[in-house]
Amino acid sequence: MKHNKKRNTAFIYETLSRELTKAIVEKDALKRQKVLSILKEYFSHDKPLAIQLELYSVLLETSNIHQKVAERLLHETKAAHDHLDESTIFDAQSQVIKAINKGIGQDVWGNFVPNFKSLASVDAIFSSRTSVKKRVLFEQAIVDRMSAKTEGRADQDLKPLDNLTYNSFIQKFNEKYTDLLQEQKDLLNQYITSFGDDGFELRLYLNEELSRLKRVLAEQASADLAPLLVTKINDVVDYLEVFRRRDFTVGDLNKVLKTQELVQELATND
Repeated sequence: MKHNKKRNTAFIYETLSRELTKAIVEKDALKRQKVLSILKEYFSHDKPLAIQLELYSVLLETSNIHQKVAERLLHETKAAHDHLDESTIFDAQSQVIKAINKGIGQDVWGNFVPNFKSLASVDAIFSSRTSVKKRVLFEQAIVDRMSAKTEGRADQDLKPLDNLTYNSFIQKFNEKYTDLLQEQKDLLNQYITSFGDDGFELRLYLNEELSRLKRVLAEQASADLAPLLVTKINDVVDYLEVFRRRDFTVGDLNKVLKTQELVQELATND
């Protein structure tokens, strides 16, 4: 997701917190004092960025609540954010960006923040520039996460990955699975990279792909095919519709991969 992290208040706070930790570990008293000074100046109580940060935290840190409560919480949080003065927030962000660049250095923006995609997704919900379609999908994902049961859940931390390592992985992946359809490769790639962002990007991809698969299958079911095949196709369409109302599992991944292959075979036999 294309995102200007320097204009994301929650990211600014997270990267400063990590810079402070580094300064403490490295016993760099000067840097420690500079970071603390910036945090106190821009994120102390009643400061514009502190008020906005609290709204980010509501959506990022709340969990294990009833779905209706999660929906109400999202609604109220968005309403509270709408009452913030956009120009005041923008000016405060500009000031803290300048303070960081001048007082600490550009390297701060390279700090690895494990939940960066989640921060970006919440920022997209708050942004008036986000399309209606994407905002609705992000909001549903937030509600699902806040209302999900957390017992026995093994959260996986996103690990830093440099471009060389990532590109090497993609190359090996493409070499190993040369026989896969392009849409199957896209699905697997989205699934693999979804563990660090609560599945936001995967949800966006599936919304488009499942709609495509359902449309093609519905067209095939209306064609002159054997009754048994039509029944099977309708079963797949029903499954794709049911899936939209629950979490995505490994079993779902396998079924969607097989559905993609089925759609390709039907198209080839036309």
